[in-house]
Amino acid sequence: MMSLAARSGVFSPYMQATAFTVAGPLKSLVPGVVVKGEKILLDPKKAFLCRESISGQSPKTGPAVTVSINGCMGVRFAHTDIRIPDFSDYRRLDVLDPSRPSHDSGDSRKAFSYLITGATTVVGVYAAKTVVTQFVSSMSASADVLALSKIEIKLSEIPEGKNLTFKWRGKPLFVRHRTEKEIAAEAAVNLGELRDPQHDKDRVIDPKWMIVIGVCTHLGCVPIANAGDFGGYYCPCHGSHYDASGRIRKGPAPLNLEVPYYEFQDEDMVIVG
Repeated sequence: MMSLAARSGVFSPYMQATAFTVAGPLKSLVPGVVVKGEKILLDPKKAFLCRESISGQSPKTGPAVTVSINGCMGVRFAHTDIRIPDFSDYRRLDVLDPSRPSHDSGDSRKAFSYLITGATTVVGVYAAKTVVTQFVSSMSASADVLALSKIEIKLSEIPEGKNLTFKWRGKPLFVRHRTEKEIAAEAAVNLGELRDPQHDKDRVIDPKWMIVIGVCTHLGCVPIANAGDFGGYYCPCHGSHYDASGRIRKGPAPLNLEVPYYEFQDEDMVIVG
C-alpha cells in the first residue's frame, strides 16, 4: 500500500487516512496528529515506513517519531510513561545514595542478613522440636495406663510360708513370704543342675520375699503356687515344676519365671513396676 501511494499521487489523501487507521508493527498508544499542508512531506530518498525500517527502533531508544505519507505521527512505547515507584522509605540509610559504592555498606548488610538467617534458623529448629515432641508424646501411654503400671503391696498382710496373687499390668503377680528353711534350701541348690542357671541371691532383694510374674515360660499358662515336686510352683498344663525361687527344675519350660522390677518403700511396703 505504501509503495502504491508513492507511485500514485492521486490516491495520496486516501492513503493518508488508511495509514492512520490500520495498525502497523508497533501500534501507537495515542492517535497520531495529522499536519495538513500544501507540500507532501515525502522524501523519496529515505526508506518508507515498513516492518524492516522500524525493526531497529527498539523500546530502549525511547519515544520514536515516524513519518507517514502526508504527515507526522508520534509513537510512544508503553514503558516510557510508567512512573518508577520510589522505595526510599523501605531502604536502609546505607544504600539510599546511588553514587555510593556498595562495598562501603557491605559489612552492615551482611550482619543484617546473618542476623535474619540465624534468627530464622533458631525459630525453625525450635518449632521442629516442638512438633516432634508433641508427636512423640501423643504416642506415649495415657495417665490411666501409667497409673496401672505400678502396684503397691502391703507385705504385713502375707503370712510366712504363704503366697498371694495380685493382678499387675493384666498379668498374675506372685508374692511369696518364704521361710528360713526355704531360703536355705534354695541357696544350697547346685547351679549345674539347673536348666536356666541363676543363683537365688540374684533373683531377690530381700531373701524373705520372692516376687515373680506368674506366667509359665513354656506356653504362658498360670502355674499353681505351693505345688509341684520342689514345693514352689507347678504348671498343670504341661507339667513344668518350679522351685521356691521360681527357677525351672522339671518339665518343658525353658526359662525361669520372670522377676519384675520392684523396690521396697519401707519394711512393710513394696512397689512393683
